[in-house]
Amino acid sequence: MRSAGLDLVKWLAILTMVADHLRYLWPTADGLFVVGRLAFPLFCLAIAVNVGRGGSGARYLGWMLVFTVLSEAPYRWLDPGSQTFSVMPTLTLGVLVAWGVQSPSWLVRLAGLGAALLATLYSTQLMYGVPGVLLPAALLIARGRGGVCWLLPALLAMAGNLTNSWLREHLLAPFTLLVLASAVLSIALGAWLLRQNHRPVPAVGRWGYAFYPLHLLAIKALQAFG
Repeated sequence: MRSAGLDLVKWLAILTMVADHLRYLWPTADGLFVVGRLAFPLFCLAIAVNVGRGGSGARYLGWMLVFTVLSEAPYRWLDPGSQTFSVMPTLTLGVLVAWGVQSPSWLVRLAGLGAALLATLYSTQLMYGVPGVLLPAALLIARGRGGVCWLLPALLAMAGNLTNSWLREHLLAPFTLLVLASAVLSIALGAWLLRQNHRPVPAVGRWGYAFYPLHLLAIKALQAFG
């Protein structure tokens, strides 16, 4: 079930995530923050595609849970002042909510509802907050129904970025508008990339799970030696 278009989405998500995190080496490179706003919605789109395919949702969720645990220490080491968890808890809860939307099983739907409630209770501790947790499910719905349904993930992508207090307090600042435009662009760009199945592209395999904590460690090492 490999899709070249999905691999393109994953590659762009990885590259823009790394670009965003290079700000730990170059804190004044504000443009990298804007580029980095593409990453999270693209990862959410990859989740929506994977959940929409069905298959072994439990195995997928299991991998997400494992690397949620493994990623927190490297994230804390790199950014000890962060007020949120790493992005992994947000994505893992997003998998549960999307799976609940997709599945006919009442038990899975209940798990999805529980994940949404948990996200609501701990929204301030989650990167991108409740909007980030709901984004994969919104993308899943938009891919299935199309049309105006694409407005919902675009709005959630913007709302997720507005959990950043500086952006929220400077709503009309040019930098904030660039960030919000980048978030919306990621939705359209991701949908277009999914259709590029004729493009030859290396597969993003299960190594993609390990890439997140490992690249955080690599950036921390460069920071220490720099």
